[in-house]
Amino acid sequence: MPEKAMPTDPRVLFGLRLAEVRKAKGLSQERLALESGLARSYLGGVERGQRNIALLNIYRLAEALGVRPTSLLEPPSASSPGEP
Repeated sequence: MPEKAMPTDPRVLFGLRLAEVRKAKGLSQERLALESGLARSYLGGVERGQRNIALLNIYRLAEALGVRPTSLLEPPSASSPGEP
């Protein structure tokens, strides 16, 4: 079975990385939304690469996740493209 190509849209890449970090921290979208002060529907759109995220919201998410904002801009792992 051929591997899926890594997306190139930065919104999709950011969303994959955000979901990856969120899951690694054991948080649901709902919990992260609550901790960051963002709407869960907005967060879902960001993770699906459908929303263009503001810099301020990257900082809010990083703080809620306990990571540096720059870590959310790193490429997602190779296993992420196959995930929903």
